[in-house]
Amino acid sequence: MNPINRKTFLRTTALATLFAGFSSKLRAEEEPKVVKINPHSTRGLPIVISTWSHGMPANEAAVKVLKDGGNALDAAERGVWVIEADKNNTSVGLGGFPDRDGIVTLDASIMQGGGEAGSVAFVQGIEHPISLARAVMEKTPHVLMVGRGAELFAESLGIKQLPNTRTEQTDKAWKEWLKEKNYKPIINIENHDTIGLLCMDQDGAMAGVCTTSGLAWKMHGRVGDSPIIGAGLFVDGDVGAATCTGLGETVLRTLASHVAVEEMRRGATPQDACEEAIRRIVKKHANFRDFQVGILAISKTGEHGAYGLQKGFNYALYQHEKNVLLDADSYLK
Repeated sequence: MNPINRKTFLRTTALATLFAGFSSKLRAEEEPKVVKINPHSTRGLPIVISTWSHGMPANEAAVKVLKDGGNALDAAERGVWVIEADKNNTSVGLGGFPDRDGIVTLDASIMQGGGEAGSVAFVQGIEHPISLARAVMEKTPHVLMVGRGAELFAESLGIKQLPNTRTEQTDKAWKEWLKEKNYKPIINIENHDTIGLLCMDQDGAMAGVCTTSGLAWKMHGRVGDSPIIGAGLFVDGDVGAATCTGLGETVLRTLASHVAVEEMRRGATPQDACEEAIRRIVKKHANFRDFQVGILAISKTGEHGAYGLQKGFNYALYQHEKNVLLDADSYLK
């Protein structure tokens, strides 16, 4: 190739490359990202949303508080009281399945839109750990209190510590588990170990709660995602809120609730935000087919999102004077 032809060739190639890049940019601008919107999502306040079918009575209790003039924080707390007090519920409260040593331990967190938060972990004999978490938020300079220290704090407030005995149902299940001691959580059964509830009242005030007895047959001392702010629960009144349920270790590794809220801060819909949080979990866990995680989110405009890793995640939604149980879409079809 002579010098003149070589210069012509290089100039032509450079122009072609520039044009190709420009064309790609135009195509990208012409093909905007598909925005995901939950098919059941509409705007409207108040809104109460909670995980699993046991969220239905929790929502009803929360809505009653709102209709009686209570605020979002009161509604969220009292909504899950119903589930914490239900001794037939084996995944929340003192009726929950014990750890592998036969001991029931409880975790809970609560958070408001202004960033105020409180949580307790590894407590025993407290009928309403969510209220103890609220006391940590409102009566101490701390966010998280655990174990015996949290129980002594409860005692100082006059909160009675009940005998930590297994129910007839959970005692039978624990003794059966002891025969083989096989620790393999069952998707959508043992793993729905939480009730997470998000609430926004008519004035737009936002609050969230998360309470659990944790995974059945866990090692004594194990704490999951529920009491960890940013993992099982995160609320930012300027943006929205999110809560998770499922295998807590995976949520702890990715801070899934915080991820969802930050995605909404960047402009994502609540549905897109939930799906991105699940994609992060999938990316970080090669065994993602073996466990379940579900996530709920609401935006400050009253829209919501819901997504599960596996099929089978359902949630309760109260909005527009109706309380309904809905099935969430999932990453694995």
